Amino acid sequence: MSSSYDAIIIGSGSNGISAAIYLQQKGLKTAIFEQASTPGGSTRTQELTLPGFKHDVGSAILPMGFGSPFLRSLPLEKHGLGWIFPEIPYSHPFTDGTAHACYTDIGKTAAQLGDDEASYLKLFEPLVKNWGKLENDLLGPLGIPEYPLDFMKFGMKALPSAKMLAKHYFKNEKSRIFFYGAAAHSTLPLDSLASASFGLVLSTMAHKYNWPFPKGGAQNFINSMVSYYTSIGGELHLDRNIAHLEELPASKTYLFDLTPKQLLEIKGTDFTDLYRKRMSSFKYGAGVFKIDWALSEPIPFTNEKCRKSGTVHIGFSEEELENSENRIHHKQMTDTPYVLVAQHSIFDNTRAPEGKHTAWAYCHVPNGSIADFSEIIEAQIERAAPGFKDCILKKSTMNSVDLQAFNPNIIGGDINGGKQDITQLFTRPIAKLSPYTTPDPRVYICSSSTPPGGGVHGMCGYNAAKAVVKDHF
Repeated sequence: MSSSYDAIIIGSGSNGISAAIYLQQKGLKTAIFEQASTPGGSTRTQELTLPGFKHDVGSAILPMGFGSPFLRSLPLEKHGLGWIFPEIPYSHPFTDGTAHACYTDIGKTAAQLGDDEASYLKLFEPLVKNWGKLENDLLGPLGIPEYPLDFMKFGMKALPSAKMLAKHYFKNEKSRIFFYGAAAHSTLPLDSLASASFGLVLSTMAHKYNWPFPKGGAQNFINSMVSYYTSIGGELHLDRNIAHLEELPASKTYLFDLTPKQLLEIKGTDFTDLYRKRMSSFKYGAGVFKIDWALSEPIPFTNEKCRKSGTVHIGFSEEELENSENRIHHKQMTDTPYVLVAQHSIFDNTRAPEGKHTAWAYCHVPNGSIADFSEIIEAQIERAAPGFKDCILKKSTMNSVDLQAFNPNIIGGDINGGKQDITQLFTRPIAKLSPYTTPDPRVYICSSSTPPGGGVHGMCGYNAAKAVVKDHF
């Protein structure tokens, strides 16, 4: 281990590694220190149920990992990364046995919507066409956009609530439910300002890039990043839980891939009382309850579109979805929650023994909930896939506290690094010109608690690293 560095990164999630890679590419001396025995933060793969069944413990489907402007600039495929592209990025089943599918082909997607076909094209065609002009501004801190007119047009669609936007564009309830399925990834009430932005971005990503995932498990995505990082001279140190800056080698700068709560617990930092007070007010969002299954066969969805989808959103009416996403913020649950299902093994035969399958699902829950929601999640899936429960060989569950124990960044089960409402969407963790800096000129924050927020895209780390270079090198 070297005695002195230009930058030390604490935490090896996709943001921490991205920051380290960018700084190392600039010719700086860097090292990553990770508290766990395996790098990756939430992006890890383990055999949670039975031998030979590979489950993604946290992040599972990585459209933003594939589409990230920074990550796609890296030669990760040369370091062992392979991508799986499901036939259909995502779908949404309905009570009558029909389903809408989000195809990469925007016209084919719109054609399912009947009277709403033209409205869907009007909404999404400009976004898909102009995504290259928008992505850097949307995936960075708030500032003067490179293409102001295109950014303004996006903002006019993105700032309303998902409910408001869906009612404005779509006449049919099925079309609105379909949009809700993508928008609910925000973990916000669907009548909250800016909740529409998540549906717009994620659907645009599906049309632009599909919703791919790494072959063999999400861990392989991290492994390829680490392989590239070490190949250009970076160092990775595991099993190093840092509580004080003095536990680290000397360095000009320190970048923390941690949320505000954890950063404030690090000793040896020179933070002002005002900064500590403002960071202490940072809001965490709803948690999740997650299940992994080993299955005897694929989920027997009634509709063929769902059987061909990498991701399936479940929620059978507008009211059901709205209630599900609203009540969790009042410490309540419904018996019919929004459920997100990921299916890997039907496209990737390395995930399970021959003839067997895996599946992964979660629902949103009140932050810190320790309740078991297995039965209601399985009941929701059963409504769209009768006989699903009979396929279960074994399951593994994780409540919000279990998830935080697995990855301390998941505070109370919040997988987005903090609530992504209108007050914290761009001004996270606090409102300041450079959200990655702190009062201690040596210390930066590069986690998903900074812009652009949650997701495996590495852009928080990339943006923080750019700030470090600007300030110090």
